Amino acid sequence: MKRIQDRCQQTIARPVELQGIGYVTGKLVHLRFRPASACTGVVFVRTDLGPSACIAACVENVTGTARRTTLGQAPLHVGLVEHVLAALAGLRIDNCYVDLDAPEPPGLDGSALPLVKALAQAGTLMQPQRRPIWTVDRTVVYSSQDATIALHPLDTPDLRVSYLLDHGIDSPIPWQMCTQVITPGDFSSQIAPCRTFVTEQEALSLRSQGLGSRSTVADLLVFGRHGPIQNKTRFANEPARHKILDIVGDLALLGCDLRGHVVAYRSGHPHNVELVRQLSLQMQKESPRQRCAA
Repeated sequence: MKRIQDRCQQTIARPVELQGIGYVTGKLVHLRFRPASACTGVVFVRTDLGPSACIAACVENVTGTARRTTLGQAPLHVGLVEHVLAALAGLRIDNCYVDLDAPEPPGLDGSALPLVKALAQAGTLMQPQRRPIWTVDRTVVYSSQDATIALHPLDTPDLRVSYLLDHGIDSPIPWQMCTQVITPGDFSSQIAPCRTFVTEQEALSLRSQGLGSRSTVADLLVFGRHGPIQNKTRFANEPARHKILDIVGDLALLGCDLRGHVVAYRSGHPHNVELVRQLSLQMQKESPRQRCAA
């Protein structure tokens, strides 16, 4: 890992709020984005547990990666943080308080688009402190069973993400792939609208576990034998694009900007977070980890 440059940090110009049903709890959840001072990072605040119930969004605080990324330990924990983190990272908003009155954000339409629209309404405020930008000079890979995610060096100063989705020949979700350069504009139009997806069998299994009790097929993409049930895709490869959304959110746990080409095959949150852990360790070896630079 090597630090190649930096940029001015940003926060939002004013608070903005949303509300919706939580996928896990089935409860009405209120979310509020608030501006934060430079070098704060992204901090989740469980307002239902008190104003001091804070969890920083960093890889050290990850406690779960089963189907979603979870920060903190019960009762002070927040799950399904990846869409919120993706919306903030995709728009390059570095410092923000995220107030929640539940252990998860609202599910909304299963994508990050409502979050991006709210943040766009809030506007951004540039801060004088600098945010470091890191890259790799050789490939860093994490593999587990039949899934792989890697960060490769890239000749251009971009973050590019490629995802190959392959659930097998018998899956109702077809083989597909997507490659996207992550800029605020392209993230907002090409990645943020892409929704959470499950197969009908997975949806039934989650329901049997008491999850998604108030979610319907209109709240996310549920794939049956003949495609999405009572719904339609926004892009032909929407599931692959949603996987890129998740990767952007999980990479935000590194606390800096990345440049390079992320290539993922069948990976999920466990693989994304393990890659971030590897990158974080390499960064610490290069220099003391700092969110803020003069």
